[in-house]
Amino acid sequence: MTLEEVHGQEAMPETSDSSSSSTSSAPSGSRMQSAGKALQELLVSSQRRGCLTVGVYESAKLMNVDPDTVAFCVLAADEDDEGDIALQIHFTLIQAFCCENDIDIVRVNDIQKLATIVGASEEAGEPRDLHCILITNPNEDAWKDPALEKLNLFCEESRNINDWVPNITLPE
Repeated sequence: MTLEEVHGQEAMPETSDSSSSSTSSAPSGSRMQSAGKALQELLVSSQRRGCLTVGVYESAKLMNVDPDTVAFCVLAADEDDEGDIALQIHFTLIQAFCCENDIDIVRVNDIQKLATIVGASEEAGEPRDLHCILITNPNEDAWKDPALEKLNLFCEESRNINDWVPNITLPE
């Protein structure tokens, strides 16, 4: 069992920093719901703008070629995927790359909800690999999304309590 898995099983504690935003003093459940809603909003707006890269291979290729355009990373796995060693190795490498390049990263445990948000298949009818989704921002000054800012704050608060890759639950 890895440190991330241990943290993923525990409820996130309340933070006591009163100088942070109002969501940091809320119970972990509402903080998590707020982050889930922000992630959903970010995925929808990014898809509308054409700023999503979907798939482990496609994401790794983009991060290798142009890591400066990556604004946020989402890793997704269902319970069925937890035993997939190759996928876990990909996740570890992507997480390391994101940490090295100061890219915020979260995990989602429901690929079905993710498929509902971003679409389950490509135009050719092939199912999409939703295990990794990157939100890109090719021109940093051109787009300031409040949902992205909220998620960046959520990730920063999570790192402060040693939860380096927080789990987010998407809203129903």
